[in-house]
Amino acid sequence: MIDLEDRRRLARDIHTAHQAGARLCLACETAGIDVRTLQRWKAHDGLVTGDGRPEARRPTPAHALSPAERAEVLRVANEPRFADVPPARIVPMLADEGVYLASESTFARLLRAHGQSAHRGRAKAPAAAPRPPSTHIATAPRQVWCWDMTYLPASVLGRWFYLYLILDLYSRKIVGWEVHESDAAEHAAHLVRRTALAEGIAALQPKPVLHGDNGATLKATTVLAMLHWLGVKPSYSRPRVSDDNAYAEALFRTAKYRPEFPAKGFEDLDAARAWAARFVRWYNVDHRHSGIRYVSPAQRHAGEDPAILAARHALYAQARERNPARWSRHTRNWSPIGAVTLNPERESVVTMTSRATDKQPLAA
Repeated sequence: MIDLEDRRRLARDIHTAHQAGARLCLACETAGIDVRTLQRWKAHDGLVTGDGRPEARRPTPAHALSPAERAEVLRVANEPRFADVPPARIVPMLADEGVYLASESTFARLLRAHGQSAHRGRAKAPAAAPRPPSTHIATAPRQVWCWDMTYLPASVLGRWFYLYLILDLYSRKIVGWEVHESDAAEHAAHLVRRTALAEGIAALQPKPVLHGDNGATLKATTVLAMLHWLGVKPSYSRPRVSDDNAYAEALFRTAKYRPEFPAKGFEDLDAARAWAARFVRWYNVDHRHSGIRYVSPAQRHAGEDPAILAARHALYAQARERNPARWSRHTRNWSPIGAVTLNPERESVVTMTSRATDKQPLAA
């Protein structure tokens, strides 16, 4: 609904453009209205009185309750036996007595119209508890980490090694990893502590958010105590949502589809750790990640990606100048990737929650 001042301004701008030679329909389209709308405004004094819908007088429906019926509904709703009973229970109780006065919505509407829609009863009104955060926004390295554990098959059937990885969401760099023979909370706690020391988070404010799935190891008391001591805020996947830790899962898929991943399993723990060390180095240093404009995670983690991408853009621009006929449109987009959002929600929720200054930007 367009208010009176905006109507007059749009009509004045359209008239000016039309007098200058613009077609009326195109001028209206540019202003964001239909030409029929402008005609209706002029024909029905819409530019003088404005929109009459808010103050319009509408006829009372034929099936509306009479004043006596409304008074009876209010009288019954205020009986002592219904003093702490909501309309959703009043109507069924009356139905059991063979009485029907109005629907639950009508009871609620009449009580609200007379200022009686407050919570009925001595108990406190139920309050919606804040939902755990499901969206985290990383605008720089060391703000949001993702971690998980995966199985590495041994050459002996039924035996496994356990690979723990911590990934920086912003740069996609593997900032911590370990391989063990058993799945234990002590290993996860040690990895978090070692990664925090390596990344120097003691001097950071705020501390990183560590997002993981709902596995028992990652939620163990030992791990939570270590996170609390480090000041790292834990975050977990939403129940019954399988892709809340998609970045870590994608990393494991990349690892297990590498050509050097042994199809018949690892001979021993040393072999698994040696392979993991080679993979981490390849992924961080040599791998050109498609999600960050094909720079390496180590380059983005160090803040080198803007200069690298600017050089690529200049190279493409020179190539286009040399052979313009080979380029039908603009050159490839080499602009740096900005903020990275984990499990994005509605943009309004993300924007509102990102304004918080006392904690890591996240959406609740």
